[in-house]
Amino acid sequence: MKTKDLRSSGTYVSLATSCDKNYPPEHIIDGNENNFWISTGMFPQAFTISFPCPTEIADISLQSYNVKGLKIEKCISEEVGTFETLAERELEQTEELLQALNISANTSTTLLRFTITSGYDHFVSVNEVHFSS
Repeated sequence: MKTKDLRSSGTYVSLATSCDKNYPPEHIIDGNENNFWISTGMFPQAFTISFPCPTEIADISLQSYNVKGLKIEKCISEEVGTFETLAERELEQTEELLQALNISANTSTTLLRFTITSGYDHFVSVNEVHFSS
């Protein structure tokens, strides 16, 4: 099933702590379930999604593989350093299946930062982040 390509609305990945040219961070929001971003090892790993204007978000869905510890933060301020924690979770390990995480956010934001604090392996992937309003 193809989900919405968030890039068409001006949303983009503004920062990622690692980048493999075959699995770039843009894959997280491109709507293609066969694409993914992969870390290049070591923790923490992080990526930030930027919205073109303040955006109402009711829920955040994330599909990943081998992610153990995850922190999600938002920033609405013009001062990029001012982030507020929305959620911190420890995901269960899944064998050969994607991890599915759904978070109720009920917030407005211009930036969302996802920090992977630990993994079940040296490398982790994030296949998709999706938002509902």
